[in-house]
Amino acid sequence: MISTKGRYAIRVMIDLAENSDGNYIPLKDVAARQEISKKYLEIIVKDMVNGGLLKGASGKGGGYKLVRKPEEYTVGEILELMEGKLSSVVCLSDKNFICPRKDGCQTLPLWTEYDNMIHDFFYGKKLSDLCQKK
Repeated sequence: MISTKGRYAIRVMIDLAENSDGNYIPLKDVAARQEISKKYLEIIVKDMVNGGLLKGASGKGGGYKLVRKPEEYTVGEILELMEGKLSSVVCLSDKNFICPRKDGCQTLPLWTEYDNMIHDFFYGKKLSDLCQKK
């Protein structure tokens, strides 16, 4: 399940893309347009800045903006930054996980195929695909 953190991160990215004029956009404006608590968005955008998706500036004229063009972001990279690896089972999400049944597991191919579909779906969608102002 994708949490509110992941969903809101996508909404922030869409908002910044659609309202970009080259300047930093105040978080209070994004929060108001998206009807999301500014406090909660502060936590989310901090992770996004640390993850290299956004640039932030404080003070007058400060706010946030995209580091790249909307068509250069995938939904998958946004979600994985916020949610972690999008895996259905621990044996696929944690490389250090040791499963004694791995070699004979009859369900592992099922989970692998499912995870690949999820990965391909989200990494096949660009931020620009979600924007109304392209």
